[in-house]
Amino acid sequence: MKLTIHGAARQVTGSMHLLQVDKYKILVDCGLDYEKDHNIQMNEDFPFDPVEIDLVILTHAHIDHSGNLPTLVRLGFEGQILCTPPTADLTELLLMDSVSIFMRKAQKKGKRGKSKFNSGGQPLYLQKHVMDTVERFVTIGFNRPFRVNGDIELTFIPVGHLLGAAAAVLKINDNGTEKSIAFTGDIGRKNYPVLNDPESLPQVDYLVTESTYGGRFHSKGKSVEETLVEVIEKACIKEQGRMIIPAFSIGRTQSLVFALNKIFSSGLLPPVKVFVDSPMASMATGIYRKYHNLVNQEAQDFYKNQGDEFEFDNLTYVETLKDSRQVSNYFEPCIIISSAGMLEGGRIQDHLFYNIQNYYCTILFIGYCAKGTLGHRLLRGDSIVHIKDRDLAVYATIKQTDVLSAHGDHEDLTNVVHQQDKTKNKSVFLVHGETESMQALADSLEFDEYKVVIPEKGISYEL
Repeated sequence: MKLTIHGAARQVTGSMHLLQVDKYKILVDCGLDYEKDHNIQMNEDFPFDPVEIDLVILTHAHIDHSGNLPTLVRLGFEGQILCTPPTADLTELLLMDSVSIFMRKAQKKGKRGKSKFNSGGQPLYLQKHVMDTVERFVTIGFNRPFRVNGDIELTFIPVGHLLGAAAAVLKINDNGTEKSIAFTGDIGRKNYPVLNDPESLPQVDYLVTESTYGGRFHSKGKSVEETLVEVIEKACIKEQGRMIIPAFSIGRTQSLVFALNKIFSSGLLPPVKVFVDSPMASMATGIYRKYHNLVNQEAQDFYKNQGDEFEFDNLTYVETLKDSRQVSNYFEPCIIISSAGMLEGGRIQDHLFYNIQNYYCTILFIGYCAKGTLGHRLLRGDSIVHIKDRDLAVYATIKQTDVLSAHGDHEDLTNVVHQQDKTKNKSVFLVHGETESMQALADSLEFDEYKVVIPEKGISYEL
């Protein structure tokens, strides 16, 4: 059995791990690498032949885990893609949105006679390739062992982070020897709005775990609602300004809307107009309603006692581009929730374009921003940023909170590893994290006497 980390090796995005059992090749996740400065051609240059991949296992829908699947299919992959039912539905939404973003950027670059896409100046993939990909989805429920073939069994374990997100646990007969390996995908955190807490993983021989927040700890002491009340009260009540919250349409927006619902329905703040400016967020919310049996008990109880957790007075889901532009002309205090969370495309760029130089605007980041993104540049304090072909001075107030981060912190990550008996676990592989985060987590685990590997990209490990 051989493991090769082809993506998210000593970086966060582009998760892609190849597990080879004899001649059978399994690809765990196939995400877009956003840290290649959007040189899309680099994303289509797979370090293996897609035709030779027998199976794909998808841990969850986020684009840094799913976003390169249509490319894999376009270049010859013909196998099944195994995932949970919510992951299949949410991934289809995200991939269709990626096509729209690719098309807009291809047209934009084409006008300049230069493209950062593939050699023909075309998008990485088209709607047809997304539909071809969706046809390959085979969905499996949580905690239901699935026999891949005579030698391999797969079980999805809930890990929070996103509706449908799962760790992939594989039991393998490797030439007569029983082996086990788990891929955590992205690990959630406890007491997160809407989502259930991550479940414990079984004992495995090898663990491949994310390390995004290695060495970092989430803020403690204030709840999600308390933190939001404090920021909203200053930005929208006292200063009578507007607050823009970049949020991923799938996952983060639903948790944020539920938190705001609890705040306003309980009277913690006077009413403030809230715009959710993302058609994809509206569609994703429909999927959350579809799989309402998978949301946490708090959300289910809220629904029974007070109604839809994703609807409340003064909340408007903005659908059309025309209505989105009218939001910019709404001069009363308001909260604008728009995608994408790292500011790389989407309607959020329009709102930033018109508000980045507004002294009475607060931009609140509620999630991770990868290096190279506009969000990362704002968070590091750049005084001038490039938006929609213009260099704009930053006069708006930039704030960040981690209370709505869907990633577990250092303590959460170590707790996942500590579920493993260190005398039985043979190696812990760290992926999906910046080098400093990986090293901090590795140091902590090695102190606890776990065998830790920080894999290099493309290096194979015999298991």
